[in-house]
Amino acid sequence: MLQPDLDTQPPDPKLPASNGSQPTFDANHPPDPTLIDACVHCGFCLSTCPSYRVIGKETDSPRGRIYLMDGVNEGEIPLSPATVQHFDSCLGCLACVTTCPSGVRYDKLIEATRQQVERNHPRSLPEKLLRQLIFSLFPYPRRLRFLLRPMGVYQQTGLQKWVRSIGILNQVSPQLAAMEAMLPPIQPAAFQDPIPPLIPAQGETRYRVGMLLGCVQRLFNPAVNEATVRVLTANGCEVVVPPAQGCCAALTHHQGQAEQTKTLARQLIDSFAETNVEYILINASGCGHTLKEYGHILADDPVYREKAKEFAAKVRDVQEFLAEVGLTAKLSPLQAEPLTLVYQDACHMIHGQKIIFQPRQLLRQIPGVKLREPVDAALCCGSAGVYNILQPDVANELGQQKVQNLVNTGAAVIASANIGCFVQISRHLKLQGHNTPVFHPMQLLDYSIQGITLSELE
Repeated sequence: MLQPDLDTQPPDPKLPASNGSQPTFDANHPPDPTLIDACVHCGFCLSTCPSYRVIGKETDSPRGRIYLMDGVNEGEIPLSPATVQHFDSCLGCLACVTTCPSGVRYDKLIEATRQQVERNHPRSLPEKLLRQLIFSLFPYPRRLRFLLRPMGVYQQTGLQKWVRSIGILNQVSPQLAAMEAMLPPIQPAAFQDPIPPLIPAQGETRYRVGMLLGCVQRLFNPAVNEATVRVLTANGCEVVVPPAQGCCAALTHHQGQAEQTKTLARQLIDSFAETNVEYILINASGCGHTLKEYGHILADDPVYREKAKEFAAKVRDVQEFLAEVGLTAKLSPLQAEPLTLVYQDACHMIHGQKIIFQPRQLLRQIPGVKLREPVDAALCCGSAGVYNILQPDVANELGQQKVQNLVNTGAAVIASANIGCFVQISRHLKLQGHNTPVFHPMQLLDYSIQGITLSELE
């Protein structure tokens, strides 16, 4: 790991001044100068910024990036590859927002900046092709499912093992190699949609709720959605799952794909329009954070502005919801002896939605569970949507650190409430030779409600 630059003075990025011929920000919602001016360059963000801790450059910290945003706004710094690389290195984890004593809305600044970059920065052909592949595939479950069939053959025939052993993908493209490395074992359930449009509550109906299936999660870890439905119905919820629902737009939103984000958001709002649900629940933190931002995302849309606000007002993370309304189903121990468990805080849960205590509150209700806390609990695991594909070196370092911190707690089980974190942590556990199982909290609650012990799963 590179040693951090300990200089806490405002950065001097040593970038050439803009001469008017270089690309720059356009007039469509550039980074707000008022938000930029709120940064007093105190440096509190440095120790909590994962990219700064790995790369060690001031310009790869929130404070440094804000300096660059201001320079581009003022026409003093060009929107050149040298500048854009520092915006690209940001994970968007929002840890700096939590830490900042001045309340700087870095989340709004990096969101506006990334949209400007995608509109005004001419990327290289390999970058364009990779991003087109990502944004035309991952937000569309049907397209992704179609690709999974040859991927399943790729895994089962031993071709995957051979390709990885010779390292050919890494020679062609480290980003493609990172994408392939994230591929979990393809399950038969990935090619089905077993959850019906309406699942009645068990016993008295307390709430009528809608549920999102997610894009990647429904294919790569479908057991989480099935467990979530069982937990909700066992606790008196009638669950509505609109068959037409698509992507929530989290992935595109975090990477500055503004128009695609708006299109996906409108489609999702429409899919829930006639459901008459009291709440809209999500079990993936990155998705939940974006859903709650719909009012902001569609603020300039006269047709969907109010619809987006009403939709966002109903959104709850499933753990947030259950902690609020309370569990009514009986919970059983997950094993005969006490179970030590560590909960991994996903960034868009802890920093974006400020959901910290609710997941722990729910897990502690399972008889025999003892929670342990890791060092650097709020540090990003390196997944960050597709960051571990686009910036694999930094992501790998963060994944290694996260797994070491989780394993060092001595916990027998890791609980993680985000599909990206689940994939990243599972991969790095395997790379480090650990067999600690990773479950979504809804899976653990589901096993407890059903009276299934963890030993029965082995």
